[in-house]
Amino acid sequence: MEWRDHGILLSMRRHGESAAVIDVFTEQHGRHAGVVRGGAGRRMAPILQPGAQLDLNWRARLEDHLGSYHAEPLRSRTAAALSGRLSLAGLNAVTALLSFCLPEREPHPGLYTRSERLLDLLDNEDLWPLAYLHWELALLEEMGFGLDLSVCAVTGRQEELAFVSPKTGRAVSREGAGTWRDRLLPLPPVLRGEGDAGDAEIVQALRTTGYFLEAHLAPSLGNRPVPEARGRLAELLSRRL
Repeated sequence: MEWRDHGILLSMRRHGESAAVIDVFTEQHGRHAGVVRGGAGRRMAPILQPGAQLDLNWRARLEDHLGSYHAEPLRSRTAAALSGRLSLAGLNAVTALLSFCLPEREPHPGLYTRSERLLDLLDNEDLWPLAYLHWELALLEEMGFGLDLSVCAVTGRQEELAFVSPKTGRAVSREGAGTWRDRLLPLPPVLRGEGDAGDAEIVQALRTTGYFLEAHLAPSLGNRPVPEARGRLAELLSRRL
């Protein structure tokens, strides 16, 4: 068995004396692990850093074997990740969530493209928070827990949408909320692609998307906790207010 693909390195762990097992989000083959001979050595270790863009050739005797990778660097994101605390927290959150959410060897080419574009913005702190929010919405959609924010779930109207139902992920207007408003999640305009997308709105929006990660997505994956890296990123963004 053999294929070639591009991928984003999610994690690396030592395997034996000098080899490494890498977990990579590939464009056509999904999240896929494999052994890199010499991957923990002096030449390859600096290349095999989380977020790195790699050209990969995978081989195995049988399709369900772990197999081995020949990996060549396409783009390193180490310098971008180390450009600031937000950049490093962002890289850790993205790679941790992809490792957490993605089933093994199931292609998600649309999410792969979004992830690649997001990581290329790592060192742009002005654009990163909004881009990350859009990516997190896309992640929920890809995993089957997308939010429907087009019309009010109660009235069917598009005016004054202000809340999100924690059960259905659908928008609710001020009129439709009635006495239930205290039990609903906030719907800041930025979640619908409106407004000036200030930091305060983005942080509020991430609290809403975070609820669906924890209360809907995580239980579907066996009730494993959402990675702490995601919480650290949200906390860091809150401190910027």
